[in-house]
Amino acid sequence: MPSPYRAIFGRPGTVAFSAAGLLGRMPLSMLGIGVVTMVSQLTGRYGLAGALSATLALSAAVLGPQVSRLVDRHGQRRVLRPATLLTVTAVAGLLLSAQQGWPDWTLFVFAAGAGSMPSVGSMVRARWAAIHDGSARLLHTAYSWESIVDELCFILGPILSIGLSTAWFPEAGPLLAAVFLVAGVLWLTAQRATEPVPHPREEHTRQSALRSPGLQVLVATFVATGAIFGAVDVVTVAFAEEAGHKAAASVVLAVYALGSCVAGAVFGLLHLKGEPSRRWLVGVCAMAVSMIPLQLVGNLTFLAVALFFAGLSIAPTMVTTMALVEQHVPRANLTEGMSWTSTGLAVGVALGSSAAGWVVDAAGAGAGYLVPAVAGALAAVVAFLGYRRLRPAPQREGSALSQARGGMSTDDPGTRDRSERGRDESVRGRAS
Repeated sequence: MPSPYRAIFGRPGTVAFSAAGLLGRMPLSMLGIGVVTMVSQLTGRYGLAGALSATLALSAAVLGPQVSRLVDRHGQRRVLRPATLLTVTAVAGLLLSAQQGWPDWTLFVFAAGAGSMPSVGSMVRARWAAIHDGSARLLHTAYSWESIVDELCFILGPILSIGLSTAWFPEAGPLLAAVFLVAGVLWLTAQRATEPVPHPREEHTRQSALRSPGLQVLVATFVATGAIFGAVDVVTVAFAEEAGHKAAASVVLAVYALGSCVAGAVFGLLHLKGEPSRRWLVGVCAMAVSMIPLQLVGNLTFLAVALFFAGLSIAPTMVTTMALVEQHVPRANLTEGMSWTSTGLAVGVALGSSAAGWVVDAAGAGAGYLVPAVAGALAAVVAFLGYRRLRPAPQREGSALSQARGGMSTDDPGTRDRSERGRDESVRGRAS
């Protein structure tokens, strides 16, 4: 392992909680795409499958930040276990209603309930922030590492979810996702030594982190970014089915994640200077441009190559987003702040998967790739319009780095004074 990555694991417990985070984040890449595969297998209706995936994502957008806000106040162990129990109960109801052919409205009710799934990635990143508080370089590497973990989830998750649902039985993918969630959360919450200290009496926790103008820009941009992910997942499954190899969709989506994984690993080795906001803007624009070649795909091989290169811009953009959240969110609201970027992505995934499902039903999979192209263009426009709000702002009391960093360079990622707080994260909820 390269030395920067070895350095972040010097503290006791870091390997264990990162491994638990990997397990607990698997549902992020498995549940949504598993629902799409399951419903399309059982009913052949991609419109319904996309709408259910959208419902799941929208519910997560509403409930996820509230779960994270409770975590900031009361701690991870006290909140994550009940939230996970509620999620697993809802998933069980969703699978049963689909298998038994119950009315469509029951599917939507249970899908909405499953949105209480905690943002395990935010919980792990909050632990890194607490452990390496004061070292911007180590935090940059830690966030890059977690981006790699995210991509490992998106490499393995779709393969498992789609593969099991097509080769075994339709409900197998979402069922395994629920098992991973329970195991990961129980393992993570059992590790009390690295759990961040809650802030039950902090004044900041009474107000939402979303009040920050910078965070609002990140959320709005990530809504469009999430639409890219949601649309690509749904359309890729349909494209593979039209090509007569539906199970191959899992491999193609894994290649998409592999591109991001490779980029994230390299990005974590770099010692970058300059404004994170500028790097973030470049990353969003690169993601938008990468959707153009998808309009020309004619076979699965070309699609896999195009998606690999499209994935190269994902992880660096997500890592830079974490640096911006560190700048713009008070320490007492950090978990909530990190969850808000996931919320933006979740809303986008909902819109993108739903729109893509209807386009596929109406015009075929080839036309479906117009949806992520439009979403990418919109993300770039919003990022340009809101860029100034992400520039370094005056130091504010209660910020994550408001305790002076002494001689640390303000050019290092995450070292600038924590400002008027911005918005959050990534698991990219992609195929979920």
